Amino acid sequence: MTSYAQDPGAPDAPFLSFWRERHLCTLTTPRPDGGPHVVPVGVTYDPEAGLARVIASRTSAKVRHVLAAGEGGAAVAVCQVAGPRWATLEGRAYVRDEPERVAEAERRYAERYERTPSPNPLRVVIEISLTGAMGRP
Repeated sequence: MTSYAQDPGAPDAPFLSFWRERHLCTLTTPRPDGGPHVVPVGVTYDPEAGLARVIASRTSAKVRHVLAAGEGGAAVAVCQVAGPRWATLEGRAYVRDEPERVAEAERRYAERYERTPSPNPLRVVIEISLTGAMGRP
């Protein structure tokens, strides 16, 4: 049986390279009824910090779902796919609004997606503390 598991803090070179390419991703958060809420997002991956980051407006459903999970965070996953290649990062998500955290997320987004995010005074960052990774890059 083939294993697609990766160490989210020390991924192999092909896995990390795939996460450095420009790809649209999905974020899956739990709805209040327990069902999955899947939306397209931009994601940045920081294995050294053990984080994935998603910038969002504080009024979005994805942010509301994470906040509803409480202090323990929400169990979430982000995924990207390109033809036969795919990668998933899993972990606990927390909403952060500290200016330095939001600025770092915006900087990383601009680096990966080669465009600066539009100004948004309601911007927050969903930080995902990674617990798992898998893929076939």
